Order: sequence, then structure tokens, then C-alpha cells
Amino acid sequence: MKKILTLSLLALSIIVHAQNFEGTITWSISADIKDAKMKAQMQEAQQQMNDPAMQAQLKKMQEQMNDPQMKAMMESNPQMKAQMEKVMKMSSGGAMNDMFPKSMTVKIKNKNTLTSMEGGMLTGDILYLSEKGQSYRVDRENKTYSVLSEGKNSANEAKVTKTTESNSILGYRCQKYQVEMTEQGKKITQFIWATTELKGVDMRSLSDERMNNSAFYKEIEGFPLKMQMSMPEMEMIMEAKEVKRQSLPASEFIIPSNFKEVKGMMGGN
Repeated sequence: MKKILTLSLLALSIIVHAQNFEGTITWSISADIKDAKMKAQMQEAQQQMNDPAMQAQLKKMQEQMNDPQMKAMMESNPQMKAQMEKVMKMSSGGAMNDMFPKSMTVKIKNKNTLTSMEGGMLTGDILYLSEKGQSYRVDRENKTYSVLSEGKNSANEAKVTKTTESNSILGYRCQKYQVEMTEQGKKITQFIWATTELKGVDMRSLSDERMNNSAFYKEIEGFPLKMQMSMPEMEMIMEAKEVKRQSLPASEFIIPSNFKEVKGMMGGN
């Protein structure tokens, strides 16, 4: 499940590598579990988390986390601290919903991007620095960062079909494309609504070496304002809710010098 979700988010995140656009784009994200077995497993996990005995253990864990010695240990190990906090967050209820992000905000300046997701397992920001051609996961709360490994094109060649359908999103006329591919034996279908009316960003400018399955984006004209990804297990939809051109401070697109490098959850150097 975690791998499928990571694949989905990488596929969604790749769109943000920009050309000359400066400003902020915000998307809403929704996910629906279609696989009955997976849904049952997640519901069972939620029931286990709500069990009084489990809640008692979690309460004891919370008390231990407040112990000065434990606090000092976690401060010296940001990864352990983040994992413990994630477990405690899941224990507060809504574990199924907490697995998926609710929205994604992307800030763009000088071809650099800062992606922030609200909710979900992938905590922290994703910073892409164009001069280095590298992405980083930045955890500002714990003052850490990790280098995200470059994806390998492991999927079969994607089939891109430009449909005759179009739609208006935020006042921009969008053309609908269908993308079909296979990843690790699983069929993945994407529907992408892209506009050529948003100047400064274009799918065709993306590097087909940077992330998984990005080569097919060069066959899509314009910039996506809506993406729908369907897999056997789940469906995820991302739709732009705001496009705002604005001047952004360069300080948002750097890794602070006092941040410590750690090994990242999505692979790192």
C-alpha cells in the first residue's frame, strides 16, 4: 500500500517543475480505496488502534515520550522522533484518512519548487533545486532534510491518447488526455486535463530522466490542472483550486544551514 501511495504522489508531484512561472498553485487531493481486501485490512487496523488495550499502551507511550530522558533521546534522533509522533497521530483516530494527503501547495520561483502536502504519510516539504537538478524532503519541525533518489523508468511504455473532451478549470480551458501504463504488473490509467493558457509552465519542459514514468509527459501539451489516477487498489484525484502569480522570497527555496541530513523514507543518498 505504501509503495502504491508513494508512486501516486511522485506521479502527481512531477508536474510542478516549472519554466518561468512565479507564484503558488494549490490542489485538492482525494483518494478512494477500491480493493475490498485492502479496505478490510485498513478497517481492521483502525479497529485495533481503537481497542482499549491498544489505547492504554499508546497512553503509556505518550507518558514515556514526556519523560525528560526520552525527550533528550528523541531530540538527538529526529527520525525516531518523527516515527513516534506519526504513530501517536494515527492513534488519535481516522487512520484510514490520515494515510492520504488532503491538499498540495506548490510554490515556484526561478524554476525551483517547494511542495507542501497537508495530511498523509509523507510529512514535510519537497524542495526541488533546478541548479542542482535534485529534490529533497525537508522536515522543518525536526530541522532535518534528506536527498530523494532519482527514479528509474521501471514502467512499460505509456500510451497517450488526446481525447476530444475539454473542460474549464479555474477559467482555463483544459484538454483531456488518457495515459495507460503498467507498473509492476499493475495497470495504471491516468486522465489529465491540461491547459495551454497558463503561461510559464509546460509538461514538455520536464526531464524524462528525473522521475518515474515522466517521458510520456512530453506528449501532453500545456500544464495539468486536474489529474485522475486509477489503479486496481485505489483511485486518486488531484484538481487545482487556486493559481496565484506572486513574487516569492528566495529564502523559501533553500535548505537552512543548521538542518541535519538524514536518510529519507523515499530513498536517499
